[in-house]
Amino acid sequence: MNLFSYDSKFSQLLIKLSYSCWLNVLWFACSLPIFTIGASTTALYSVTLKIADDRDSNITKQFFEAFRSNFAQATRLWLIMLAVGLFLIGDLFVSYRLRAASAGTMAVIWTLVMAFLIGALVLYTIVLIFVFPLTASVVNTDLEMLKNSFLIGTRYLFVSITVFIIHVIMFLAVVFVFTPLAIFGEGLCALISSFFLLNVIRLCSYLPEEENTK
Repeated sequence: MNLFSYDSKFSQLLIKLSYSCWLNVLWFACSLPIFTIGASTTALYSVTLKIADDRDSNITKQFFEAFRSNFAQATRLWLIMLAVGLFLIGDLFVSYRLRAASAGTMAVIWTLVMAFLIGALVLYTIVLIFVFPLTASVVNTDLEMLKNSFLIGTRYLFVSITVFIIHVIMFLAVVFVFTPLAIFGEGLCALISSFFLLNVIRLCSYLPEEENTK
C-alpha cells in the first residue's frame, strides 16, 4: 500500500493529527468565556470518542451539535468543579502558610490537614478526568454524573493516571520543549485519551451502540 494513500496508516495518522489541531482551535475558541469550558470540553470529547471509535464524519458539525445539546448540564458541572477546585486549592494554600508559621503540635496538625487536602485534590482530579467524557456519552443527572465519574475513575485508576500523564506531558512539552506544540494542545490530549477512555466507557456499558443517542 502506498504510504500516502488515503487508507494507509500514515495518512490516517496525519488526518487524525489535523483533526486534533482543528478541534483544539474550536475548543479554545469556545472556552474563552471561561464559564463555557465545560460545554467546550464535553463537545471535544464527544468528537474525539467518535474518532477513536471510527464513527467521525463532519467534526465541526459534530462539535457544535454536542456543544449545544450538552451546554446546560456541562456548564453546571463545570461551575461545580471550578468552585470545588478553587476551594481545595485555596484551603491548601492557607494550610501551607499556617504550617510554615507554626511549630510543634500545630505544625503536625497542619501537615495532616495538607495531606488530607492533597488526597482530596487527587480524587477531584479523577472526577475531572471522567466527568466530561461521560457527559458526552450518556444522559444522567448531575449528581449521578459526578458519582459515576468518581466510581469509574477510581476503579480504572490506570486509565485515570494515563490520561493525567498525557496532559502533563503536553503541558511540559509546550512550556519547556517546543511552544508551537500548543496548536495541538487539548485537542491532541483528548484524542489520545479517548482511545483509553472509550474502552472504559464500553466496559461500564456507558456507550450505547446506537449512534443516534447523542
